[in-house]
Amino acid sequence: MEDLWCVAVGVFQLWMFMVVFLITLPAMFNVSLGVTGVYIQILVKILEWATIRIRRGQQEQHTVPPPNGKSVSPCEKHMAGLRMMISPSLAGGDFALSDAFYFYKKGLESIVDDEVTQRFSSEELASWNLLTRTNQNFHYISLRLTIIWGLGVFVRYCILLPLRVTLAVIGISWLVIGTTLVGFLSDSSVKNWLSELVHLTCYRICARALSATIRYHNRENKPRKGGICVANHTAPIDVVILANDGCYAMVGQVHGGLMGVIQRSMVRSCPHVWFERSEMKDRHTVTSRLRAHVAAKTKLPILIFPEGTCINNTSVMMFKKGSFEVGATISPVAIKYDPRFGDAFWNSSKYNIVSYLLRTMTSWAVVVNVWYLPPMSLQDGEDAAQFANKVKSAIARQGGLLDLAWDGGLKRGKVKDTLREEQQRMYSSIVLGPIGTDVPQTCGEKASEQ
Repeated sequence: MEDLWCVAVGVFQLWMFMVVFLITLPAMFNVSLGVTGVYIQILVKILEWATIRIRRGQQEQHTVPPPNGKSVSPCEKHMAGLRMMISPSLAGGDFALSDAFYFYKKGLESIVDDEVTQRFSSEELASWNLLTRTNQNFHYISLRLTIIWGLGVFVRYCILLPLRVTLAVIGISWLVIGTTLVGFLSDSSVKNWLSELVHLTCYRICARALSATIRYHNRENKPRKGGICVANHTAPIDVVILANDGCYAMVGQVHGGLMGVIQRSMVRSCPHVWFERSEMKDRHTVTSRLRAHVAAKTKLPILIFPEGTCINNTSVMMFKKGSFEVGATISPVAIKYDPRFGDAFWNSSKYNIVSYLLRTMTSWAVVVNVWYLPPMSLQDGEDAAQFANKVKSAIARQGGLLDLAWDGGLKRGKVKDTLREEQQRMYSSIVLGPIGTDVPQTCGEKASEQ
């Protein structure tokens, strides 16, 4: 029994030595040993081979799935162009009761697969990346592919997951302890330097816990002190991705539990902006506190995600205009994850934060591109809403994302009355014609006049 205990202690010591000296310390000094880069290159080769093998197997089995997993029914082919509804001949055929089901089906598809709803579900990949949860169209192809998938499960859950959890615990512990100790110092340049050092090292360790490969572009446009940094929002790890390259003052709601402990320790060393739940509902209070923060040009730039919710890495939705009313310089940042290595999107209505982190830490890796865009300011004759849309369009264009005008709050809220009324007016103009135009006469009315 003692021999078994000695072996366990020896394995633990070796494990901690590797974690601390080969990963944690290089991460704290922003030094890479190149292991992650080699790991990503191996992954790319494996995924490319798997893609070729899947396509070959699908061709052999003659079971190539249609795009997005949707089949084209004979009814849809028969009713192409809605059977030319305005033609009395119904495109050469008689009316069939089954035609009604076609319109019923299309109506349901429009409701379920609208522009808003599909932005809050994981994007479907063109080919399977050996993660069970990322493609619903995969079928059994070959024994070799199944063996590779099984080995991948072992590596992800038995090697990568324990390693990543260990690094995450070290990073969060260092953040709490380090910021608490720095908080006891009096306000000075030394305290600010130590606070930034603690935050940077913590986020760099957490980035290693995600096997993150981050490519920063146009670093000359990095947000500066006294400004506001706005970015599209995909997941909570967006903070880790951005703060890995520079320090920011965070804005958010006060939480309890472990998150509350972290927030209280962070605010001791750095002027983060935390709001109570009642304050978050008061837009004027939020704006005034943000304006007071950016007025001090020595404070860190504020990091804000104006969408207010996570979007699935394919689009950018409406920016709330509150952060654009402050009057500060806005530094836009575009974030785009590579979906081949894992799904970074957090569906908060389906998974809690623990489940999301577990799914992320059991993915292959987090590969992401970050673009720093040139600073933008409010122009003469431009209101906050127009300014927000301009910044949103710039982020979408740089990140290769769809630029949508819809409010991400529709994910949880009801449709606004104004939007419903707009659709009603549109349908009314189709049926009755534009307001002020003459209604076409029927054949009976023309005959009576004659």
